[in-house]
Amino acid sequence: MFPEYRDLITRLKADGSNTRFLSLFEKHNQLDHEILALEDHNASGIHSDIETLKKEKLHVKDELYALLRQEAAAGK
Repeated sequence: MFPEYRDLITRLKADGSNTRFLSLFEKHNQLDHEILALEDHNASGIHSDIETLKKEKLHVKDELYALLRQEAAAGK
């Protein structure tokens, strides 16, 4: 995810001072695991659940991207 910000992501994770970033990053990973678990079950009726989770994950990813752009622009 966001290879152009790999160094910044590593720094933000290690630094730990940007709690919003850490929260979003953890939420993104959590949603990813939930989606994969549901897809592994491949049961009918959960398709809408998977789609809902994917939309939420995309929203979180958009927020992460905006935050990363802001951090990069600030030169931190």
